[in-house]
Amino acid sequence: MAHPQPFRLPAGGRVDRTQPLRLTFNGRGLTGLAGDTVASTLLANGIHLVGRSFKYHRPRGILSHGADEPNALL
Repeated sequence: MAHPQPFRLPAGGRVDRTQPLRLTFNGRGLTGLAGDTVASTLLANGIHLVGRSFKYHRPRGILSHGADEPNALL
């Protein structure tokens, strides 16, 4: 894999580790795997902050790895 993923387990899960995929998030190139959600790709690459609260600008992170993640607007 082109870029190390410090927060990904070395084995297991429901991803295809033989098919790396490239994506860009906030101008930063990331590597994911076939079967990853956007949330799991961000977490695997060490990205934990995905937004801030409207009123107080408190940091917001990922709450789940599912497609219904409330804190990641795409």
